[in-house]
Amino acid sequence: MEILQDIEQITLFGRKKINVFANRPSSLKEIFHNTVQNDCYKEALFLNGIAMTYDELDRKSTKLAASLQKKYGVEKEDRLVCLIGNNLEFPLVAIACIKIGAVMIPVNTKLTSSEIAYIIGHSKPKLIIADNELVPVVEECNKKNKHVIPYTKVIIQTGSNPPTDTIASLLTEKYDLQEVEIDETDPVYILYTSGTTGRPKGAVLSHVNVVHSLMHYQRIFQTTNAMRTMIAVPLFHVTGLVAQFLHMIYIGGSSVILKRYNNDEYIKQSYDLKVDLQFNVPTIFIMMATSPLLKERSFDFVKRVAYGGSPIYEQTLQRLQEIFPNATFHNAYGATETTSPTALMPLHYPLTKVAAVGLPVDTAEVKVVDASGKEAGINEVGELWIKGPMVIGSYWDNPAANESSFVDGYWRSGDIAKIDEDGFIYILDRMKDMINRGGEKIFSIEVENVLKSHPEVKEAAVIAIPDDIFGEKVKAVIVSDRLQASNQDTIRSYCARHLAKFKIPEVYEFVEELPKTASGKILKHQLRV
Repeated sequence: MEILQDIEQITLFGRKKINVFANRPSSLKEIFHNTVQNDCYKEALFLNGIAMTYDELDRKSTKLAASLQKKYGVEKEDRLVCLIGNNLEFPLVAIACIKIGAVMIPVNTKLTSSEIAYIIGHSKPKLIIADNELVPVVEECNKKNKHVIPYTKVIIQTGSNPPTDTIASLLTEKYDLQEVEIDETDPVYILYTSGTTGRPKGAVLSHVNVVHSLMHYQRIFQTTNAMRTMIAVPLFHVTGLVAQFLHMIYIGGSSVILKRYNNDEYIKQSYDLKVDLQFNVPTIFIMMATSPLLKERSFDFVKRVAYGGSPIYEQTLQRLQEIFPNATFHNAYGATETTSPTALMPLHYPLTKVAAVGLPVDTAEVKVVDASGKEAGINEVGELWIKGPMVIGSYWDNPAANESSFVDGYWRSGDIAKIDEDGFIYILDRMKDMINRGGEKIFSIEVENVLKSHPEVKEAAVIAIPDDIFGEKVKAVIVSDRLQASNQDTIRSYCARHLAKFKIPEVYEFVEELPKTASGKILKHQLRV
């Protein structure tokens, strides 16, 4: 694939001087059409031993798109709430929506009925597409929140459950597809953030956002149509959707879908199907690295290993380098609001940069802003602000969030960061997770990195708890097979060797597991309860 580098500046979403690729595709619709033309009979998807070619994905998604148009009256920019897990129906719906200009709202299938009801009521969808087992959850939404009833009257199911329409039944219909013109600023997805500090916000991803993210991944990772990825993270998350599934659509590669994560199954399928792009949250790599199955197989065919969403343990990275001896390793930093990547580690970088999350992607402008609102200097600490064509235009129906989150074309990330003399970005903490102990600022990630370097620590999270004298003090929550309250002096002494006295955790709690979002991020607000 030709590497596209020419950059021009345009006004986008009312923001002036946004860097964009000059010869970018106009939409995801154009991208999918081009891939079908070039790789018609190549496998696009694998699931449980079943393969689907690009030609089959094209034909089936066209039938589904036509049925949505003719049978349900779905028009351009109508919203569809989709409660769909990792299965073959998800890609069909995703491509069908692209073809008719509908806005897909992939919803976390693990949310409670109250949480789902909020998203339905806020987004006001034309219809709902749900996995069979999630239909009762939608019905529960109606009981708890009567105001959502107008938006839950039509439910299409992914399984077989007559007389209700299913994806399978719609694929037998004989409707003709009505072509729709797509503009690059048209919305294509609304992804609701995890809502760890309040009500979730609906990030509106437009075609131009996603197109640039796909181009950034291809350019930095130098992926080709011969490559395959294993989607073990949820497809409803920006990593599974953009960084993996749509990334493979863009390059004409293949996606191996894992319905739900299973360590042994992941390893077996990765080996059998020669998955050479491994892209996961660190949690999956941590579990994978402990499997004895790895000793029975060689993964020397893996070319790229990428991880993001949370910091990776140093010992885990070292183990991955042993497992994938011929791979390059890439931290990936981004957010739903930046349509996945803001920064990526390049193919080659010095070991002195290993703690960085990467260099800004080609079209990004980033800066660190201090507490007074001034741009910080080299290696100075502040909040990371991000500008570029991958930054969303707005949150759905949320004037307050739009007012507070976007300044002079930049999105305020809420991450505390610094940028070094070579342009590498280092994420030090979330603003809300920084600990203030008597005026001393403590970055929780710094303390967590020390805890994680201890050989007996599997996972760790650091939070602030109230202190009568200093206002806040440091608490460590640890997952370990051997460490516990009775021998916590071991880890306390270890921290004392690596941290200044005021940074050493004063309280230790040992748990079996840490609460996480579907994307693998630790839910610190639950630890503070």
